[in-house]
Amino acid sequence: MSGVMARTLAILELLAGQVGGTPLAYIADELDIPRGACHRLLTDLKAHGYVRQLREHGDYVLTTKLVGLGLSFLSTSGIVDMAQTTLDRLAEASGELVRMALVDGDRITWVAKAQGAVKGLKYDPDMGMDTRLSCTATGHAWMMTMTDERAVELVSRQGFGQPEDFGPAAPTTINGLLAFLHAARERGYATIVEVFAPGMTAMAAPIRRKGYPATGVISIAGPRIRLDEKRMAALGPALLAAAAELAAASHASPLFERFK
Repeated sequence: MSGVMARTLAILELLAGQVGGTPLAYIADELDIPRGACHRLLTDLKAHGYVRQLREHGDYVLTTKLVGLGLSFLSTSGIVDMAQTTLDRLAEASGELVRMALVDGDRITWVAKAQGAVKGLKYDPDMGMDTRLSCTATGHAWMMTMTDERAVELVSRQGFGQPEDFGPAAPTTINGLLAFLHAARERGYATIVEVFAPGMTAMAAPIRRKGYPATGVISIAGPRIRLDEKRMAALGPALLAAAAELAAASHASPLFERFK
């Protein structure tokens, strides 16, 4: 990848996590780009509609153009439209947040959701976020479909992250991670309790047609006070049924062609 391309993508990725606006100096220093070069790249991105300034000569923010491209891609694939009815049904049955993530190479990203909670605490992380493999039910559900060696390779590349950023039960070693994956394979779906965040639980199952790699994951997440281990066990059959339904429907989407 050329230096200009790498720097441009790095700027976009940094701005994606800075919704309040970011000064040129911070962007340049954080990415170790000379300020003159950083300004030229931001000017080009602004000219093409990918960033804007909050005011003249002010901080930079992303526009919705990248979001629009992603949504257009997903709309063309048809996968989210096909999945929404299934997500809505599971959200209504569970009363919790239901999400679908899609596999794309070595990444898995949340792309669709349905919120079942009508009152009280609503657990609702942002869509479009790449999943942290080591400490999410979604990550565990995907990795349970692969060999231990492949799972360790992906987590080692992404990293475990900082323990203070996740729940108190988050695995911080390979052996700890593999214990979660082995239990998920035995159960048929992944579960976590205070792993991704304190007080939160989640369960997830891979979306996978027989003879093919997993194309995605469907998950249920909520506060531990409602979604405890007994409740997750009761919801297991419904979660697996939804995953099977999505797997059966996935062949109708062009996205499925990548997994053949």
